[in-house]
Amino acid sequence: MVKSALHTELCDMLDIEYPIILAGMGGMGGPVSGPELVAAVSNAGGLGVLGCAFLSPSKVDAMIKKTKSLTDKPFGVDTIIPMDTPQSGTTAEFRADLPSVAPDTGPNMIEKLRDELGVPKPSGGGGYLAKMAEDTIWSQEDFNRQVEVILEHRVPVWAAGLGDPGPWIPECHKKGIKVIGVIASVRGARRLVKSGADIIVAAGNEAGGHCGRVGTMVLIPQVVDAISPVPVVAGGGIGDGRGLVAALSLGAVGVWCGSAFLSTHEAIFEDYHKQKILESTEDDTVVSKVITGKQARYLKNRLVESWHNAGLPTLPMPLQSITIVPILDGAYEAKMADIIPAPAGQIVGMTKELKPAKQLVEEMAQGALEVLNRLHPEVPVM
Repeated sequence: MVKSALHTELCDMLDIEYPIILAGMGGMGGPVSGPELVAAVSNAGGLGVLGCAFLSPSKVDAMIKKTKSLTDKPFGVDTIIPMDTPQSGTTAEFRADLPSVAPDTGPNMIEKLRDELGVPKPSGGGGYLAKMAEDTIWSQEDFNRQVEVILEHRVPVWAAGLGDPGPWIPECHKKGIKVIGVIASVRGARRLVKSGADIIVAAGNEAGGHCGRVGTMVLIPQVVDAISPVPVVAGGGIGDGRGLVAALSLGAVGVWCGSAFLSTHEAIFEDYHKQKILESTEDDTVVSKVITGKQARYLKNRLVESWHNAGLPTLPMPLQSITIVPILDGAYEAKMADIIPAPAGQIVGMTKELKPAKQLVEEMAQGALEVLNRLHPEVPVM
């Protein structure tokens, strides 16, 4: 069988047809990359990755089982293990500590900001997000329990979207699990290679969700040069065949794509946010720490703007997220698209239609082959 011109080392490592990985998008509001989207990407020849950040171990278990029922192809699970979060603690305990650790952003200030934004209180007092937050994990102990679930299922790939997976890598390798580390700097790449990560995703500032400060075009070749021969996957601002070819030309062995899949039918993303993405330009995102306490890129919204205009400080993870729950709760119930955070990268300016994930994967691969054919018409590509 003749291999495609897009067949790279990554395809062999992960047993996939195309060097395209779905970013494991998830957060306090729940997963975006859920079982249906993950299975669709894997079935189309890429690697789907579940977004399980902040989900309880039982929910991670349920999502893995659901995904296994939808595909027999390899897939991955993305969790975070930030080392600067508390060792233990529940949402209720962290909330009780807020007045002492964050006097400038106490309940009165949050209520004032909620009123200024015109966000109604959720019906019944405690709304969906507040109830969900009680089952959301924030501590090192719980993050470690997530990894234990991944090990139990022997999921083919574990992606550490934030933090150092080093302590878990030997056990992952014993069970045949490939480990992906996501970084935003050369220093971070070197650290995770030293920890034993199999694949490094270098995500540029253009990316949606948590992002670094360096642009993709300059980050990728520097990371490639720094950690060769460890394979590098490019993330940030990549959403079509042209981006895939560009990533390969920079030395990457594949791409890590999130925002391009936000507007697929299978993505767990509010319809009004999908519509907002279709209407967005490359300038309609903003980088802020307001939602999680760590730098991340979102579609522009009034909550981020008002928080910064008020000069309010941002708290470390997880306190910042817990602080703004009263605002987000009412906004979710009222479906206020201009308040609810929507992680998205600058690639949204290229998104013009809703489509199935399978179609997006195939268009990306076909588009890349067409670019290669234009560049080298004398060389047949498949």
